[in-house]
Amino acid sequence: MKKTFKYYSIIWAVLFILFQVIAFAPAGWLGLEKYTASFWIGYAFILLSFAGQLLCAYFALKENNIKKIFYNISLVTTSYTGLILSFVFGGLCMMISTLPYWVGIVLCSVLLAFNVIAVLKAAAAIELVNAVDDKVKAKTSFIKSLTADAEGLISRAKSETVKAECKKVYEAVRYSDPMSDEALSAIEDEITIQFAKLTEAVVEGNEILTVETADELAVILADRNNKCKLLK
Repeated sequence: MKKTFKYYSIIWAVLFILFQVIAFAPAGWLGLEKYTASFWIGYAFILLSFAGQLLCAYFALKENNIKKIFYNISLVTTSYTGLILSFVFGGLCMMISTLPYWVGIVLCSVLLAFNVIAVLKAAAAIELVNAVDDKVKAKTSFIKSLTADAEGLISRAKSETVKAECKKVYEAVRYSDPMSDEALSAIEDEITIQFAKLTEAVVEGNEILTVETADELAVILADRNNKCKLLK
């Protein structure tokens, strides 16, 4: 959410400014020359980690879906852990000004590679979870939609007999196996046709046709549930 990221970016900015103060306010480290190659390597590495962490937070918190933001929290925590590690190792490079520049480059490069791999693994895990979630949502959409339609049909009943049949169909749909499958497409098409027929009968107030169609739907739904069990 934009507001969530706004608050997060404020915290990020405070930490970034605090880092600048800590880095440049002291005149030097223990009387040694401060601005050596090792200092700038560590400084640049921490700046890069700051930018990477903010980018990860943006992608994690930009979603408007609470569930997806929850999934993306691992991306924020992983990048945040990487930022903390960059403070530790980058800070050492900045403080130990006599450290050979190549040691700082190797140290920061190894840690940068570790952080990038960790973030990519977290992003891949999030993509996998989202793909599974979308797949489950798609496979349960038929029964969810049919349940809502069946519940709405009850209020359109013009007699107690018709209402009782509508409730029977609603309960049958409500307690049906929610998972769908390509192998069930034919029987689900048949259910759709019969439900449209039931809707027409209810609207017309045709009790005989309503009872017949409701019984037929109950049989087809039971058949679908049995096939669902076989597919698992």
